[in-house]
Amino acid sequence: MIRQIRIELLKLTTVRLTYGLLAFAAALTGIFSAIESGRAGTSDGVAPLNTYSGLSAIVTGGVWGLIFAAVLGVTVSSGEFRHQTATLTYLATPNRTRVLAAKAVAAAAGGAVFGLVVDVIATGVGLGFVAGHHYPVSIGAVTFVRFAVGHLMGGALMGSLGAVLGSLIRSQLAAVIGVFVWSIILESLLGGLFASIRPYLPYTAATSLAGTALGAAGFGPSRTVSAGAPLPFAAATALLIALAVALAAVAARTAVRRDIA
Repeated sequence: MIRQIRIELLKLTTVRLTYGLLAFAAALTGIFSAIESGRAGTSDGVAPLNTYSGLSAIVTGGVWGLIFAAVLGVTVSSGEFRHQTATLTYLATPNRTRVLAAKAVAAAAGGAVFGLVVDVIATGVGLGFVAGHHYPVSIGAVTFVRFAVGHLMGGALMGSLGAVLGSLIRSQLAAVIGVFVWSIILESLLGGLFASIRPYLPYTAATSLAGTALGAAGFGPSRTVSAGAPLPFAAATALLIALAVALAAVAARTAVRRDIA
């Protein structure tokens, strides 16, 4: 199992797509963090950056890293079918369930890096604007670390979910589109219409790990709904792990066993 994980990590770190996705996540995080920081304290922006609420809204805004972590996970598993290397992979390791587990672990490692990188960028942008306005830093060091760990965990779990989803769907394009549609459109619609289930939606739960306020990671109607509270850190982690395990069990019994010829 360790050997297979090393192989998957080697694949992940030697393809340009990984770094391209990371660059996109980093760029979008920097752009949106700068826009939100510039609008802070205005009528249509977050609270002023000299307040905890305002600065934390910027620091916890690395949600693009979590979405792209899931996309990375999708490419880890579905890429085998797109590039027709699945046959060689399964010949080298006939136990397909073990291969799926190794891919999920590798995707989790990559997703954790994505989460940590966007946290550093969002924090840097927020602190840069704070320094530019000569504001005091309203967040303590322990809280900064808490947000960083949350981004890391959220990215790791979204990466694993993406790897399992890629194994289920197999089509890389369809799976990638599915990640964006679910995260950006469907969760926003569901969260806006049914506030009671919003904390339990996977993308929302992952962002709550990073400290993002409930609804702040939405892209549509859910941003205007303030009802409810995010899941506690342990509960959100358990929910995402349970979902990944459940989908992996389905993939192991169906998609992974299908003929790959």
